[in-house]
Amino acid sequence: MTLGTTYLSLDLAHPVIAGASPLSATLDGIKRLEDAGAAAIVTASLYEEELVGEEEALEAIAVVGAESHPEVTSYLPPRCGCRNPLAAHVETIRRGAEAVAVPLVASLSATTREGWVGIAADLQAAGAAALEFNFHHVPTDPTETSADVEGRLIETVRDVRAAVHIPIAVKLSPYFTALPHLAASLAEAGANGIVLFNRLYEPDIDLETMTFQPNLELSQKREIRLRLRWIALLAGKTPLSLVASGGVEGVQEILKYLLAGADAVQTTSALLRHGPEHLARLVKGLTEWTQGHGATSVAEVRGRMSADRLEDSGVLVRAHQTTALLL
Repeated sequence: MTLGTTYLSLDLAHPVIAGASPLSATLDGIKRLEDAGAAAIVTASLYEEELVGEEEALEAIAVVGAESHPEVTSYLPPRCGCRNPLAAHVETIRRGAEAVAVPLVASLSATTREGWVGIAADLQAAGAAALEFNFHHVPTDPTETSADVEGRLIETVRDVRAAVHIPIAVKLSPYFTALPHLAASLAEAGANGIVLFNRLYEPDIDLETMTFQPNLELSQKREIRLRLRWIALLAGKTPLSLVASGGVEGVQEILKYLLAGADAVQTTSALLRHGPEHLARLVKGLTEWTQGHGATSVAEVRGRMSADRLEDSGVLVRAHQTTALLL
């Protein structure tokens, strides 16, 4: 029996991928995830706006007091020689790609065209096997349309595709209005896969301090339902690799995603809760279930419950409010 699958044209030993998290932010963490059994590893996300902020802070510190007296600059110590944050992150990718045998997928969230294209090229040069784009944009301008938002994403993918040759996956939020059309446009622009879905920062109000506070909780298995629906609806209708991300606590969630049509599944929160060693339990459970149900490969499981193989695919799109309440 084989658990092998193909993700972004990359051959994987099985479909369970370690998603981007603090666990994949260091070389030691990347090695630990491989040792635990990850078929591929998505590195901790690199945020262009944080890089810019850190570089500006370093620059400001270096010139404090420089204008206080004409001779001050002659007494300033030499620059520390520290690598800037981007160089340090790229070095981690380079060393990780050399140290592990599984594909290393570099996660990137940029804010400018120069950031997307330039940093993507740096990550490719460092040895990343593929790129995962976190396109995070909250439209607040009432004159900005949904077509504007989607168009910017598509153009970004097109620009990066012209600059790099490795596979590109786009990690989408669940808020796009016409996902099948967007998927087709992304494929035309040069994307190789989509990850469904990103979990976005959602601030909460602290009633004591009357301030907005960061609030990002680890995912729960109930979160798979929206992702399950869209993977089942898209499977077989797009050339893009479909990767599920969110709510993967145990092997049941992996199996459901595969049955819906996912090519691979990312797990992040479960690894933060239980440690990288949880990967071995997930793969073992996948093996046992597949063998127990008479399948000889993951390919025989994948897509059995996708929309195009259901007798009544309307079950995925009908509201069912009354029926659900009666169950």
